[in-house]
Amino acid sequence: MLAAKQPKPKTCKNPACRASFVPQRLGQAVCSPKCGLDIKEVNQEKAHNSLDQVGRAEIRVRKEKLKSRADHAKDTQQAFNEWVRLRDADLPCVSCGRHHDGQYHAGHYRTVAANPAIRFEPLNVHKQCAPCNNHKSGDIVNYRIELVRRIGIEAVEWLEGPHEPKKYTVEQLKAITAEYRAKTKELKRAAA
Repeated sequence: MLAAKQPKPKTCKNPACRASFVPQRLGQAVCSPKCGLDIKEVNQEKAHNSLDQVGRAEIRVRKEKLKSRADHAKDTQQAFNEWVRLRDADLPCVSCGRHHDGQYHAGHYRTVAANPAIRFEPLNVHKQCAPCNNHKSGDIVNYRIELVRRIGIEAVEWLEGPHEPKKYTVEQLKAITAEYRAKTKELKRAAA
């Protein structure tokens, strides 16, 4: 008959002890009950943190289910705008042609309110400084002049023309958000 294999010695998990011992039970991590009590708080904290992570994940899932179509559209717009600002990072403001240290927006040539069908159209949105976008209502005259220079008169006339109304579904908005987040990540990676 074969003799049972003896367990290998372990080092006690208690940082104050660190003694070598031969485990008596499967999964034994400390050399004595006293050392087990000494590290009880550390283990409880780890278990508590693990439960917190599970709880946060569940909350995230529940929040996602409660999101309205408008909430998803807002997320999509944020992802799209971030991509536009990164795409045009080296270009000046589309309206005034200045480079400055202030805040930049993703300025729509045809506004979202006036033409929601092309709100996520890359040709319609360019990096624009906050003063031009906020205080000069987009400075549309100079925006158009620069836009003709950047994308051509045919594309500008297409933007100004009529467009079929679009009502994005939640699934479409999620797909557009994922697409622009991936493009943003790619631009960041290329810039690094």
